[in-house]
Amino acid sequence: MKKLLAFVVCGMLVGCEYNVQLVKTPELGIDSVAVGLWQRSKEDGQKESLLVLPLNKQEYMVSFPAGSKDAMFARACLCRTADMTLVQLEWIGAAQGGIPENNRVFQFATYSVAGDTITVRMLNADVVKKDVKSTAELAKAIADNKDKPDIFRDKMVFTKVKN
Repeated sequence: MKKLLAFVVCGMLVGCEYNVQLVKTPELGIDSVAVGLWQRSKEDGQKESLLVLPLNKQEYMVSFPAGSKDAMFARACLCRTADMTLVQLEWIGAAQGGIPENNRVFQFATYSVAGDTITVRMLNADVVKKDVKSTAELAKAIADNKDKPDIFRDKMVFTKVKN
C-alpha cells in the first residue's frame, strides 16, 4: 500500500508520464551549473527543494521535493532531439522505499540557469501525448510540436541554496 501511495504522489508531483525513453545510453556530459540544491516558495509559503547531484560524467541523481517524506528520486541525463537539449528523467524510487510498479517512469524537461536561479519546464503530456510506443515515435511527436507555445508546462523557478 505504501508503494502505491508513493507513486500516486509521483503522479501528482511530477507526472511520471512516458513509458519510452529518448536515449538508452547517455552521451552528453552533465552541465555542472545545474548541480546543487535549489529551492522555491510555493503559493502556500512552503519551501520546496530540488536536489541535483552528479552521478557520473553523463548522469545526474535528482530528488524532488528533496528532503521531504514524499521525495522522489530519478536518474537523469541530457539528450538532444528536435534541435533541443532536454533532460530525460527516469524516476526510480521514493523516500519511503517505494519503487515504480508500472513502466510510466520517464519524464522530460528543459531548463535554463541564470545566475543563482534555475528555471525548469516539464514536457506537456497534453501536447506530446504519452501513449507513444517507441523512442522514434516520441522524438517525432516532440519535433512535430516543438513550435507550440504550450509544449512545456508552466515554469518552476528555483533559487540556489548557498552554503
